[in-house]
Amino acid sequence: MKILAFAGSTSSTSINRELVKFVLKDFQDEEINLIDLNDFDMPVFSVDREKKGFPDEAHHFLKVIEECDVIICSLAEHNRSYSAAFKNLFDWASRIDVKVFHNKPMFLMSTSPGGYGGGNVMNTAKTFFPNFGADIKDTFSLPKFYENFDFESGVINPDILKELKDKIANFKNQMKNQ
Repeated sequence: MKILAFAGSTSSTSINRELVKFVLKDFQDEEINLIDLNDFDMPVFSVDREKKGFPDEAHHFLKVIEECDVIICSLAEHNRSYSAAFKNLFDWASRIDVKVFHNKPMFLMSTSPGGYGGGNVMNTAKTFFPNFGADIKDTFSLPKFYENFDFESGVINPDILKELKDKIANFKNQMKNQ
């Protein structure tokens, strides 16, 4: 199984990237492509810029999605929505192919320092990603990141860790049965 993994953030200290890396430990036997959104830096999308052509980075993003079997991502929440970097990449890619996620199975996550764990961006993504070709198999939101996550150990709250491990197992089972 080829896994495409990313955090919807360009921060060098992204807590969503840390969550993705922690979850990927449960997929060590798989082929993993952990991408960094910083490698997909493009001008801000506009119809005027679109008329001049699409950035290579947008095509490359679609290509790495096309080449994977599943997607594991964790979205950063900025002002109750996607980060500007992710939204821009998503906007460009969706203008090339509206089914950005190519109907790939997805394990969708979010985290934040607050108690809602990126719930606003999660709810937005759960609503809209299927319209763009995401086959969301399961979701996980980690609240209060700095209270519930240790950078060496990962998720340290036993109840939350159990929930996450159950969701990972469920996701893996769904992938085996496809």
